[in-house]
Amino acid sequence: MISQKERWRRWQLALGVDDEQNELSDRDRRLNTALSALYDSGTEKRRGGLGASAPRVAKWLGDIREFFPTPVVQIVQKDAFERLNLKALMLEPEFLSTLEADVHLVADLIALRAAIPGKTLETARQVVRKVADDLLRRLEHNTRETLRGALNRSQRTRRPRHADIDWPRTIRANLRHYQPQHRTVVPETLVGHTRHAKTRAQLDHVILCVDQSGSMATSVVYSSIFAAVMASIPGLSTKLICFDTSIVDLTDQLADPVEVLFGVQLGGGTDINSALAYCEKQVENPTKTHLVLITDLYEGGDAKSMLARAAAIKQSGVNLIVLLALSESGHPAYEAKHAEGIASLGCPVFACTPDQFPSMMGSALTGKDLRTWAAEEDIALIRGS
Repeated sequence: MISQKERWRRWQLALGVDDEQNELSDRDRRLNTALSALYDSGTEKRRGGLGASAPRVAKWLGDIREFFPTPVVQIVQKDAFERLNLKALMLEPEFLSTLEADVHLVADLIALRAAIPGKTLETARQVVRKVADDLLRRLEHNTRETLRGALNRSQRTRRPRHADIDWPRTIRANLRHYQPQHRTVVPETLVGHTRHAKTRAQLDHVILCVDQSGSMATSVVYSSIFAAVMASIPGLSTKLICFDTSIVDLTDQLADPVEVLFGVQLGGGTDINSALAYCEKQVENPTKTHLVLITDLYEGGDAKSMLARAAAIKQSGVNLIVLLALSESGHPAYEAKHAEGIASLGCPVFACTPDQFPSMMGSALTGKDLRTWAAEEDIALIRGS
C-alpha cells in the first residue's frame, strides 16, 4: 500500500514543482530539476532548460542515467532530441560519446551522416558498431537457427556421416533400445541428412526492399542487421535494396553491418514503384524468390503504377510480403488505401517486431501460409479492399 506521503511525492515529480514550493529531498530536487529542464521547456514557469551547451546537456544526461534504468534513459534522450532540437550537439565527439547508444540514436546518426565532421566520424562509427553488435548478439542466433531449419530440405538417410546425424530424431527412433543398466540408448538406426550443394537455381532468394525515408528509420536499422545475418547463411541468397526517390543496392556490403548502415541515406521522398521495378529485374527464379517490401506505403511517385507492378510481381510467382514496419512497437502509421490495395492481390500486409521476423521468414521459406503464422503470433493482417 502506497502511503499518502509517497503518493504526494510522485505527483510532485510527475507534474513538476518550483524549488521553493516543494518538500522534496535533495535527491528528488535534482530529479525534479532534470525532468523540468526537458518537460517544462516552453512553459511559463520554465526558468532554465538545457540550452545548446554540450557540457550542460552531458551533465543532464548523467543525472538522468543516475535516476532511471537504461530503457527509460533512451526514451527521455529521444524526447530531448525531439523537443529541444539537440541533434546539432551530436556532431561533437565529446557529447556523442556520452549518449546512451540505441537504435534511435543510430537512426539519428545515419540521418546526420553528411553533416558529421571528420573529428566526430570515428566516434559515430563506434556508436553504430556498438549498437550493431548488441543487435547481432540479440538476434543472430535465433535467426540463423530458424532459417537453417527452414532451408533444410535435404533427404533423410539411414547412413549419415557423423556430422550429419540428426540426434533428436535418432534418439526418438531408438527409444525402444534404452539400456537401463547403462542409462543410455543404443542406436541401431541412425537418422540424418545427405549432403548436397545447391546450384544457384536451387537457392532460395530473399530480397529486402527497404524504404529509407525518415519515417522508416528504425526499420532500416533492423533490416540491415537481418540482411547481414541472412547473407551469411548457406543455401540462401540475400539482397538488400534501400530506396527513397533513388535506389541504393547495398548487397555487396552485407559482410559488415556498419558499412551497410553508413550506406543508407535516410530522409527524402518515396518512390516505391521505381524500387519495385529495380527489384523485379533482380529476380532470377520467381518461384524461389521472397520479396519483402518494408515500407509504410506513402507513395510519392505513381501509386497506380506501383499497385500494377506489385500485381505483376505477385503473378510471376514471387512471394511478395509487405511489412509496414519492422520495429519494436509493431504499430505503424501507414497509407491504408495502398495497404488494402496490395492485400487485395493476395499478399500478406502487416507489421512485425524484430523478435518475430526470423519466425516470419522461416515460415515464408517453408511455404507456410503467412495468414496462419500471423494468427499464431496474434498479428492483424491488413484486409484487401
